[in-house]
This record gives sequence, C-alpha cells and structure tokens, in this order.
Amino acid sequence: MIYEEVTTGSRTRRTLTGAARVLFALKIDGPLVIGLALISAFGLVVLYSASGQSGQTVVREVGHLVLGTAAMLLLAQVNPNFLRRSTPWIYLAGCFLLVVVAVFGHIGMGAQRWLDLKIFRFQPSELMKIAVPMMCAWYLHERPLPPSPLSLVVLGVIVMVPVSLVVVQPDLGTAALIAAGGALVIILAGLRFRVIAALAALGAVGAWFGWSFMHDYQRKRVLTFLDPQTDPLGAGYHIIQSQIAIGSGGVFGKGWMNGSQAQLEFLPERSTDFIFAVIGEEFGLLGLLVLLILYVFVVSRAVFLATQTQDTFARLLAGSLALTFFVYVFINAGMVTGLLPVVGVPLPLVSYGGSSVVTLLAGFGILMALYSRRKLIGS
Repeated sequence: MIYEEVTTGSRTRRTLTGAARVLFALKIDGPLVIGLALISAFGLVVLYSASGQSGQTVVREVGHLVLGTAAMLLLAQVNPNFLRRSTPWIYLAGCFLLVVVAVFGHIGMGAQRWLDLKIFRFQPSELMKIAVPMMCAWYLHERPLPPSPLSLVVLGVIVMVPVSLVVVQPDLGTAALIAAGGALVIILAGLRFRVIAALAALGAVGAWFGWSFMHDYQRKRVLTFLDPQTDPLGAGYHIIQSQIAIGSGGVFGKGWMNGSQAQLEFLPERSTDFIFAVIGEEFGLLGLLVLLILYVFVVSRAVFLATQTQDTFARLLAGSLALTFFVYVFINAGMVTGLLPVVGVPLPLVSYGGSSVVTLLAGFGILMALYSRRKLIGS
C-alpha cells in the first residue's frame, strides 16, 4: 500500500506508508525502479549462461549496476534548474573529451573510443547520449515551438558535431543513439510532418554521400544486412548464427544454460551485442515476450513521468530519455533478428557493459529528478 489512513478525532487523512515515504524522500519513482530491477535481475541470470558460467563476469556486471544505481540516486536529487543552467557546460565538456579521445584515446578492437584513466577506462561518447538531448532541450526551452528553420539549423549543428566525432572513432552504434536522442527532442518539440519527411529525404541523400566515407567493414555490415548468405563465414556469420539460435529455441526454449549455439560458442558476442539471441534460444519466444513486456512497462512509465513534468526543458528532455531507452531495445532486437544492420548497440541492462549501464541509469535518475520537482511545486 502507498497510503494509509490515519484518524485524528473526527478527521481521517491519508499519509504515505513507510516504504513510500522513503521513495518520496529520495525522489525515486517506485514502479519505474521495480521495472528496471526486474530487467537487471533477468539480465544477470542470462549473462551467467551467456558468459560460459563465468561468476567473475556476473560480479563485474553487478558492480556496474551498483555504480549506475548510485548515479541514478544522486542525479534524482539534482534541482532541474541547476541541471538546465549546467547543460551548456556539460555539452562543451563532452565535445572536448571527444576531441581528446581522437588525439590521445586508447585503441582497442580497432577503435579509438576510450580515455585510459589508469584506474578505469572511460568512454566519453556515452556522456553525449545524455548531453545532446539536454543541449537540444536547453536551446528550445525559451523559444517558440515548433522550432523555426533557423532553430532547426542550430539544432542540427548541436547534434552533428558530437555525432561526427563519434563516427570517426569509429562507433556507428553510439553515433546513431546520440543522433536519435537529439532527433527525439526535436520531434517532441512539435516538428511538422512535412519537415520530418524533408529531413528524412535529406538524410537519405546524406547516407548515399556518406557511403564513400565508410570503412570497408561498415560497408560489409550494410551489404550483409541485405543478404547475409553472400558471406556466410565472414560478415554474414553473426546474423546467420543469431537467427539459428532464436529459431531453434522455439516457443519454450532449450532451457537455461542448454543453448547449443551459445554454449558451444557458435554465436559471437553472445554476452554483449547478441545476448538477445541467447534469450531466444534458452528461454524461447515466451522468454523474449516476458522481457519485452518489462521493457514496454519501463518505457510506458517513463513516458508517463515525462508528461507530468513542469516546463519545456523538462518535458523535452524527459521524453527523449524515455524514448531513447525504447530505441536501444528496438535497434538491438532488430539487428539480432536481421531486420536492421549490425551496429553494435547493447541490449539495455541485459548485455554486459559498464559505460552503457551507468549512462542508462543516470538518464533515469535525471528523469525522476524532473518529475519529482514537478510534484513538489504542485503540492
């Protein structure tokens, strides 16, 4: 129960129960946290199997979740006014760090994406997943909506500067998520349909032009997406093995830790980008549906919180953070099933990873701060 009735003389009033009082004091939304916790717990169970029963991997992921939860709790206490005033500095700092990565960044797996701080490695592009929608919402906060053509140009520059810096690392998946976060703010600002159609056409032309600047392996990903069988032992191997794993799981799956594709290591990147296929093989269609229902609940709750916020900055930022979580799921599920090109986007709170987990939970902390501040003002 959230409320309990207290009778004083002839008057009866409703007060928060103990647990609800704690959540209110911490500015935490209970239903949203429960949804995130269930997804994370399910992810740890799957990760243990996908990592080859590696307890060390699970322990490290628990550490990532603890760090992300701490970031969420801390950011939930931040005043939205302070957050809005700090936005330009956060954005500029993120862009500066991306430039530092381009010059001095640590190179791993053929990409230059990390800053090696000796104690740990930090991926500044993860910061921009939050900083870009924040900056777009900050710019639109005191301007008329829908945005004017001049505002669209400025917003395009705000989005494309960090996206370009991330693309050259190269990291197309993260660049796509950063661009999606900014684009969602612009769409939520009331962008007209004809403008969206025109921008989509312009994007198609840009993609055609950008084809000549893509790396060979990136071109192979696109061509393999169109026909994986053209290179079944090379670029098409990931998608083919993923589809085999999901298809072989059927409705009920082969059982936890009994997936042949995952356990015999036919499935590449099974604990990160392709963990969705592990779920399909071991838990079947039902397991995938349960996970997707949890994702839908979290996104729905987050969107509801976004609609209750107090001003333009809060609504645009909160809405973008909520829908970006959906974009994560959509892109990962799409690339694993062969409906989208493989771009290296993890399954949120399920795939193994440090920076992405912390960024996601930090984003939800900001969303809850925006919502809780609205409740305080309205009371």
